[in-house]
Amino acid sequence: MFSEVYYLVRSKANGDYLTARPNAEANGYLLLFREHFDALSYLNTHAGEVANRFAVEFVPGSQVGGLLKRWGFSGVGIVSDPLLPKIEFLQQS
Repeated sequence: MFSEVYYLVRSKANGDYLTARPNAEANGYLLLFREHFDALSYLNTHAGEVANRFAVEFVPGSQVGGLLKRWGFSGVGIVSDPLLPKIEFLQQS
C-alpha cells in the first residue's frame, strides 16, 4: 500500500474529502481510488449533477496514514469498482 499512488475526491467548496460511513459509529472512511479515471467515473455515475464541485487529487500511499490521523477518519475504503460501487473497507488500528 505504501508504494502505490491513490486518488481522492475533494470538495472545491470546503476542502472536505469524499468519505463513506458504512455504520453509525464510524467517523468516516476515506475513499481511495487506484486510478484517476476511476474517481471521475465514480463522480459522474453517482453525483453527475454536482461532479463539477469536486476535484480529484493524488496522494502517495506513504502519506495515507498521516491523512487519516489528521482528519480523524476511521480507516479507508478502497474502491475497486466505481460503477457498482464495490468498496473494501479497512479500519485503522
